[in-house]
Amino acid sequence: MSNERVRKPIATWNGTEIKPGEAKNVTLAVSESYSGMTLKIPIHIRRAVEEGPTLLVTAALHGDEINGTGAIRRLIQDEDLKLVRGAVIFVPVLNLLAFDRHSRYLPDRRDLNRSFPGSSTGSLASRMARMIFDELITRADYGIDLHTAAVRRTNYPNVRGDLTNPKVKKLAHAFGCEILMNGKGPRGALRREACAAGCPTIIMEGGEVWKVEPGIVEAALRGIQNVLRSFKMIEGEPDRAENPIVMDKSKWIRAERGGFLQFHIKPGDVVHRRQPLATNTTLLGKERSVLTAPFNAVVLGMTTLPAVSPGEPVCNLGRLPDDLDPHELRQIRNEGHIFEERISEELGSNVLVVKPTGRPKLP
Repeated sequence: MSNERVRKPIATWNGTEIKPGEAKNVTLAVSESYSGMTLKIPIHIRRAVEEGPTLLVTAALHGDEINGTGAIRRLIQDEDLKLVRGAVIFVPVLNLLAFDRHSRYLPDRRDLNRSFPGSSTGSLASRMARMIFDELITRADYGIDLHTAAVRRTNYPNVRGDLTNPKVKKLAHAFGCEILMNGKGPRGALRREACAAGCPTIIMEGGEVWKVEPGIVEAALRGIQNVLRSFKMIEGEPDRAENPIVMDKSKWIRAERGGFLQFHIKPGDVVHRRQPLATNTTLLGKERSVLTAPFNAVVLGMTTLPAVSPGEPVCNLGRLPDDLDPHELRQIRNEGHIFEERISEELGSNVLVVKPTGRPKLP
């Protein structure tokens, strides 16, 4: 089905009028339960007196990824968040059916974030996607979609978007994250289809499922407020990473053998080519193999489960640009990136990191 969107006004919502300067809670009926009850997702809308852009902020598109839910709830409850122009649409839980099941997926086992723009006559996922697309994307000028890593993994905060699109690039840099991953995203993903329909959208990845982690919430809050400040929707100056790094490639490093891992890195670490990442051992501690970095990189994500089988993902490396030396990036962080280092340390508290034995291989 086409992802062409017909713009709808922010001032009205299913008969409810939202006047300039007002904030209201509304709902969107997206489906029905097995018992026939209407399933409505809660939405908070704020309008400033002065006209301006409309920003859509969503979370829990995968129902178990609730770090973003925690961040959006904080913004809704923040009485000091006063819009001076434009409007915001806050959706703490986009996929309520999956959220209620503590699951990534809908009851029909489909991934809602592979179902956009959807169809009004399709599957459960497709129908929900169409309703969300028609009622939310049509009202927004820009979108921010908050995600976490999948089950048994964690992600260092990073923003992802199609940076070849000038408006997406503007939005991504306004968010102010240290790591920007360039890419359109998979077919059927909300951000990809929203961009195709004329609503520039980015996602932030950070943290784990089933958790509301303070550092990740802080990173999301900072980014959303940076966008609002950059677009002159709230007062104040943005607080961005000083030297954002744009990456075009990432690679999952996979276990070569089964065993129990000793991690030598944590999320957010800067690593150089051939640096040890994890040592695979038997349950009695005998070394079986050592995984090393194939290129200079930042650790974007990693497993939190040290027991692995051959081929299972261990860590996700974002490749550093050829003109950026790992030592240079470490120095930049040491000189002022206190926020990024703190987030890395917090995420690292969920994995046991030990120094590799023997002499590390140098680039």
